[in-house]
Amino acid sequence: MTETPGRKYRPVNLDKLKTYPTEQRRHKVAWEDLAQLPPKDASAAEMLDSLPNFLGANQLRRLSEAMASAFKRNRPVFFALGAHVIKVGCSPIIIDLMARDILSGIILNGAGGIHDFEMAFCGQTSEDVAENLEDGRFGMTTEAPEALAEAARLGRENEIGLAPALGQIINQRRLAHRQISLLASAEKYGKLSTMHVALGTDTVHMHPQADGADIGAASMIDFRRLCTAAADLADGGVWVNIGSAVVLPEVFLKAVAVARNLGADLDEMYTANLDMIDHYRPRQNVLSRPARPGHSFAVTGHHEIILPLLRMWLLQLL
Repeated sequence: MTETPGRKYRPVNLDKLKTYPTEQRRHKVAWEDLAQLPPKDASAAEMLDSLPNFLGANQLRRLSEAMASAFKRNRPVFFALGAHVIKVGCSPIIIDLMARDILSGIILNGAGGIHDFEMAFCGQTSEDVAENLEDGRFGMTTEAPEALAEAARLGRENEIGLAPALGQIINQRRLAHRQISLLASAEKYGKLSTMHVALGTDTVHMHPQADGADIGAASMIDFRRLCTAAADLADGGVWVNIGSAVVLPEVFLKAVAVARNLGADLDEMYTANLDMIDHYRPRQNVLSRPARPGHSFAVTGHHEIILPLLRMWLLQLL
């Protein structure tokens, strides 16, 4: 009787398998890396030290160490911020890092500038889009379109760029809540601020005051200033992308390209991406393409949790 193909695959005999002692194997998990259990009255330092030495906690720890090292060696640290970071209440954390000279500058998209101005103006921001879109009121407030148009004009005419011009407007008008404005604080503490606008993406572009030539020219000044800042990331500077999925990772990649083309050596630069979900462009344009292996960090989580932890970790290291 001819054996069918299926019958020749009989159960293997495992008696001759080769094994070796567990102690000889390289392991990814060890008891000393496990979470600790601090008491309920633990200090911030004790709480941070208790976090397990794995994945996100380890990445945040290493980012904190890179930022602390940059501060101690007088190297720059830049935060590129999506607008959502402002909307979930993190501006005071970022302002504090600027006041302490840990943070060298902030990079915003157009929406970030709008939310920052509105917070400075009335202490509130973020309208209900669905509700206001239905009756034609979405984006139709008065003050932000006027301020952003004036900032674009002044940024172009005075050749200072869009973000610094808006920061100056907030401070010069002495807006009631200017102490929680990122742009006003950057001006106050002498930090870099830039704003990178995609025309047609922001509510202020719907208004008659919006001048494409002014917006484009002022934002281009900011981009060219950012190229100079990118070159300064050499020898241990840190770029942290927080909550921008498209615009600011693209801007960063181009700034790095310009800096390297003009001779900057960015091999020792560190980059990081902090966001609620993993996106393609930050992964490629912030973590992978610009930075060499071992010089990038990624933490997935809510900004309102991650940024307070990052600040406290930094304070323990400085």
